[in-house]
Amino acid sequence: MIRCFFRNSNKLEVITDLSEFDDDEDKKSKVVWLDMLLPTSEEIVFVEKIFGIDFPTKQESEEIEISSRYWEEDKKIEINSFFLIATEESAHNETVSFILQGNLLISIRYKELKTFEEFSKRFYYAPREFKNGYYIFSQLLDIRIDADADIIEKLSKDITRLRKHVFTDYTNDDEEMLEKISSFEDLNMNIRENLMDKQRILTSFIKSNKYDDSSLRADIVIMLKDIKSLIDYTEFNFERLDYLQNIFVGVLNIEQNKVIKIFTIMNVIFLPPTLIASIYGMNFKILPELDWQFGYAFSLVLMVLSAITPIVIFKKKGWI
Repeated sequence: MIRCFFRNSNKLEVITDLSEFDDDEDKKSKVVWLDMLLPTSEEIVFVEKIFGIDFPTKQESEEIEISSRYWEEDKKIEINSFFLIATEESAHNETVSFILQGNLLISIRYKELKTFEEFSKRFYYAPREFKNGYYIFSQLLDIRIDADADIIEKLSKDITRLRKHVFTDYTNDDEEMLEKISSFEDLNMNIRENLMDKQRILTSFIKSNKYDDSSLRADIVIMLKDIKSLIDYTEFNFERLDYLQNIFVGVLNIEQNKVIKIFTIMNVIFLPPTLIASIYGMNFKILPELDWQFGYAFSLVLMVLSAITPIVIFKKKGWI
């Protein structure tokens, strides 16, 4: 699907059929944003022909090294940026490609992203605020950074909730607990990678001489500060997760020690009765108790007393 946003007087119009640009150079010059979602090879070739721009394939975009995801040429800027897709089951960074040429921004993506839909609504309501493709690109990243902040906030609440669960509602669900901690670490790592990617891109973008707009540069400076604070917060989340994992291991050791302690006490309690039963189970005639009328009852009472005595001693010492 391709959506082409262009200004017609003071109104914003959207075209999905690019054949309308074939013989209309004036309309083509008014285009400010071309959003391509899951483009086919035919659509890419068609757009390349109309606007004279070469597009990277999805595989080329994903294989670009982290240090080379922003580069400038004589007439255009090519950018590949991570957009985090987080679900209840998993999270991963989806690569979105941007091309800035003149006042035009072209975005190429292969997943539905809420950021683009949210910006489209803002663009409809206030088209004059976004003068050209540079403003549109900046606003898209700004919306994405806000979304990343929301994900970090939710992750922080989930970590706090899990910490309380470890202390108050621990029910021996060891594997589930470790899986949750691991999934939180993976999500936090993806968020951090995503933010650092945007930090590198915006740092390069603010140095570009392709545009000269002080208000846009001021907005980028604010975004860089926001990103830095969010990166610091992800570091804090890593520390909290390490601390949570240490707490969980400590609680697990305590629970295991309690079980071992119970077995140890039981062994100590039943050891004297077992010893007495073993002695009187030898059946040697030299044992005088074998001929007693109440010898059996005597051995039972002796075993009970030998079991009760350790319990009384342990209670006085506070061991049980």
